[in-house]
Amino acid sequence: MNIIGKNIKRIREDKAWTQEVLVAKCQLVEWKITRSTLAKIESNVRRVTDIEVKLFSQVLKTSINELFIEEQNYE
Repeated sequence: MNIIGKNIKRIREDKAWTQEVLVAKCQLVEWKITRSTLAKIESNVRRVTDIEVKLFSQVLKTSINELFIEEQNYE
């Protein structure tokens, strides 16, 4: 249901953040997201709004483009 979930998870893991840490950082910018909602986004179960994309970019300190990079399969 979304393109960016796997990238959010990858970037979060690259920073060695747990889902709980990312949720806490989101709440510091007054975004009331739960760990359950984050898990659904990362597993592509829940859609992501444009505002949420902007907030993820801000909290993860990454570009919006980075959130939309699709994996390349070179075989």
